[in-house]
Formats: sequence, C-alpha cells, structure tokens
Amino acid sequence: MGLIREPKNVDFTVQSAPWTEEELCDFRKLMTELKAKNAARKLRPKSTKKKKILA
Repeated sequence: MGLIREPKNVDFTVQSAPWTEEELCDFRKLMTELKAKNAARKLRPKSTKKKKILA
C-alpha cells in the first residue's frame, strides 16, 4: 500500500479550539459517569448455565 498524498492547495491539518473550563468540567463529569457505569457492568457475574435443548 502506498502513501496517500494531499492534493495541491488542500491542507488536511486542522487545529481545534481549546476547551473552555465549563466544557472541560462537563467532559470530566461525563467520563466519570461512564467509567462508573462500565466498572459496574464488569463486576456483574456472567451466567455459566446453559439451557438444554430437547429434540
């Protein structure tokens, strides 16, 4: 597979604006909630019982 080159007069480099303190606080709160939710999901025991299928 070869290199993909940028077309002339086109720049794919984008600089995003820095986050405000309010946006950063909201993001951190959201990430804390998601991590807690995912940690609770991992702690739940998985069922090992299999159903018997009668033919």
